[in-house]
Amino acid sequence: MLYIYLEIKQRSTMWIVGFVGSAGYVVVFFQAGFFAFSALYIYFVVVSVYGLYCWRYAQKPDNGESAERRICRLEFRLGVVLALITIALFVVIGHVLDNHIETSNIPPYSEALAVSLNIVATWMLARKILEQWLLWIFANFFSAGLYFWCGLYPTAVLFTIYGILSIVGWYKWKQTIVIDN
Repeated sequence: MLYIYLEIKQRSTMWIVGFVGSAGYVVVFFQAGFFAFSALYIYFVVVSVYGLYCWRYAQKPDNGESAERRICRLEFRLGVVLALITIALFVVIGHVLDNHIETSNIPPYSEALAVSLNIVATWMLARKILEQWLLWIFANFFSAGLYFWCGLYPTAVLFTIYGILSIVGWYKWKQTIVIDN
């Protein structure tokens, strides 16, 4: 919850919180037999370093001082590329889960959809793209349903809260970008 609070507030320290929290969830999901989600959280650990770099150092003003990245809108061409990447990830991950990995009782393509959306949304977050919140809203509520289905009730509640906070984040960031532009 601290991670999403810091994300809504646009604090780069969220990446440090995300690094620690993601490392813990690697173990939780692996023990539950959710191998794609476990791999996803390994990705989150790695992308936390990338996100921290992007937010703190990737956009330096001409005077050489450090400046945090500003929120931007998703450009159409990038949106098409990200949609194609999401579809490709969904197909590949779903195929691997369905044909090569003995998984939990989550339907493989449902897990693949949630994981694919999370991968792309996290990259968009690292680039501070406003529309990442729309992916998070769907992915968090969808994941909450999957966790509920599998009996991970505390995690289902947590992801429902994440979904609600993602709606808040969308509106807060949208207000900020209107002010910035």
